[in-house]
Amino acid sequence: MTQNLLFDAPMPPVIPIKGEARAFPVRRIFCVGRNYAAHAAEMGNEVDREAPFYFTKSAHALCLSGAQIAYPLGTQDCHYEMELVVAMGGDAFHISKERALDAIFGYACGIDLTRRDLQAAAKDKRRPWDLGKDFENAAIIAPITKAGAFGTPGPQPITLSHNGERVQEALLSDMVWSVPELIAHLSQFYHLRPGDLIYTGTPAGVGPIMPGSELLGEIEDLEAVHITVAPKE
Repeated sequence: MTQNLLFDAPMPPVIPIKGEARAFPVRRIFCVGRNYAAHAAEMGNEVDREAPFYFTKSAHALCLSGAQIAYPLGTQDCHYEMELVVAMGGDAFHISKERALDAIFGYACGIDLTRRDLQAAAKDKRRPWDLGKDFENAAIIAPITKAGAFGTPGPQPITLSHNGERVQEALLSDMVWSVPELIAHLSQFYHLRPGDLIYTGTPAGVGPIMPGSELLGEIEDLEAVHITVAPKE
C-alpha cells in the first residue's frame, strides 16, 4: 500500500563517478578509527591489533569536493583527517578477506572532519563520539574512481595539504588493517550493500582548520579532494 507521507522524503546523497554520467547513491557511512599506528600515537592511543573499531556518520553529513563550507557549529577545534574511501558495489555478508575486493565498486579521496573538542569531552565521560564526528559537511569526498582503474590499495601515497603546506603523508600500505581485512571484519556485524562507504582511517599529522582554510587531499591515481572553509564575515 502506498503511504501518504507527512513531508517529502529526502533523496539519498549522490557522488559523481569518474568517466560516467551516472552517480553513486549513498546508503551508510562507516569510519575506521586508529588505522594508522603513527596517528594513534599522536592522539595518545595504542592501536588495538585484536580487531578494528568503527564509528558511523549519517549519509547526510556528506559534502562533495569543491565546496566552500561554513566553519562547523558548536566547536572551537575542528580537525581535518585525510582518508581513502571505499565505495561498496556488491553485497558483503560474512565475506572472506580473499573475496572482499570483489564487492568494491571503487575508491575515492575523502576528508573526515572531527569536532575534536567535543570528541575529547565525550571520551573523558566515556560517552559516544556522535557530536564530535557526525555533523553537516563532516564527510567530504571526491568523485569515485572505479576499482578496476585504481587497482589494489597498497603502495599508493596518501597526502593532505593545508593552505599549501603538506601536513599528512603516508602510504596506504601503512594501514594497520588492510581494505580486505576491514570489509571482512565489518561484514560480520553488518550486511554491507551497494551504496555503503567505508572511510578507512587517517595518517598522522591531523590538525585544526580555521575560517579561510584550504584543504587539498591526494591519493595516487584518484581524483583529489578539495575544500575551503568560508572566511569570517
